[in-house]
Amino acid sequence: MDNPVKVLLVDDHQVVLDGFLARLELEPDIQVVGTACNGFEAIDAVGRVTPDVVLMDVSMPVMNGIDATALIKQNHPEVKVVMLTMHDNREYMMKVMQAGAVGYMLKDVSAKNMVQAIQTVFQGATYFCESSTQTLFTQSLPISTSQPNPLSRREQAVLKLVAYGHSSKKIASLLDISYRTVETHRQNIKHKLDLHSTAELAKYALEHGLVD
Repeated sequence: MDNPVKVLLVDDHQVVLDGFLARLELEPDIQVVGTACNGFEAIDAVGRVTPDVVLMDVSMPVMNGIDATALIKQNHPEVKVVMLTMHDNREYMMKVMQAGAVGYMLKDVSAKNMVQAIQTVFQGATYFCESSTQTLFTQSLPISTSQPNPLSRREQAVLKLVAYGHSSKKIASLLDISYRTVETHRQNIKHKLDLHSTAELAKYALEHGLVD
């Protein structure tokens, strides 16, 4: 890509920050523009260095990653946040999605997958590492009975694949329909649900049990 993806690293352990920095500084398409050791520092750093993507630790002193993510998304909605953790925890995953994060991965993720996660969310999709995906999607949440589901079967199928982070081109291939048809479904889904971003669509799918 012409301009590297600007990344902010946030973790309260210096050895972790050093490890991530060592991985990413070898990538010509990624530029680490800053580091922070807690949520407050992360919020300040986002305003100063204007990153495209933030790799955010969940558990930190002073302010945790979930609270920091919510404030960052409130003030800088264009910034993509990927949450980092040592544990596969469904409750954490739901909370980080509700806070506005668009990715979730374990700290022991390979360098290749870390780069893939950064590039994926930068391009507007969601990213979950393989083990967290299994944890998140093994059980479906019950669909609320207070309101009828407004989506057609085809729209639900498209929404599920969006929640998995697939592009419209990939969805078209998986469902054997045209790219234009997928884009039409996505626009209809957004209109019906009054949602405006891929992250909001993924959050809706998770909260309403529309994922397998």
